[in-house]
Amino acid sequence: MACANTNVVPHEEEPETIETNQEKKENNMSSTLVMRKTPEFTMEAYDAKTGHYTTVDSKDYEGKWHVVCFYPADFTFVCPTELAAMNAKADEFEKMGVEILAVSTDTKFSHKRFVETEPVLKDFKLTIGADATGEVSRAFGVYLEDEGVALRGRFLIDPHGVCVAQEVQAPSVGRNVNEFLRQVEAWQHAEKTGEVCPANWRPGKKTLPVNTEAEKMTGRVGDYVTIEELLS
Repeated sequence: MACANTNVVPHEEEPETIETNQEKKENNMSSTLVMRKTPEFTMEAYDAKTGHYTTVDSKDYEGKWHVVCFYPADFTFVCPTELAAMNAKADEFEKMGVEILAVSTDTKFSHKRFVETEPVLKDFKLTIGADATGEVSRAFGVYLEDEGVALRGRFLIDPHGVCVAQEVQAPSVGRNVNEFLRQVEAWQHAEKTGEVCPANWRPGKKTLPVNTEAEKMTGRVGDYVTIEELLS
């Protein structure tokens, strides 16, 4: 019986050891979503373009460039200015084939009332997801448990469902939609051409052709682009 008990002990403890190692692995993973598949989700939403409630699903965006843009709350101060700025550039995003989903932890009913009453959101036409449980915000790593709201988190996702850029900020300062448009243009160019885009790149400016000139460029980037060109 003693031998039998000795043989059983490792089999009972082994699953616990494996689980502990897995937990350690997950805890050591980077909190960023960049270069990773983004979480799947389903949410109730308010579609301001149609004026109707709807449901949004991550599957709706498969094969498309899209942005998931979290903000803290309806009926606040900085949040409506950010939504208004994104809405003002909606046509430009649409031309680039980029779909926009705004998200906060407010209900779909709050979203509707917010859009209808906030003057700066006049002619608003975006869809706002209602993450009332905070489940989606948690999955994207932007949920503030003590306050029950999301940080300002903006995630650019490519047609493969991979996050290529994220920006997360505390509530007091709004984000720059023009800079975000620039990033989208740069990422789409890089994916299409295999070239990489230096600091401040915009269409028409020099790229770095590492796909064809990698050996020549190593340690000699300044032969391709100058600081004056970068800052112009």
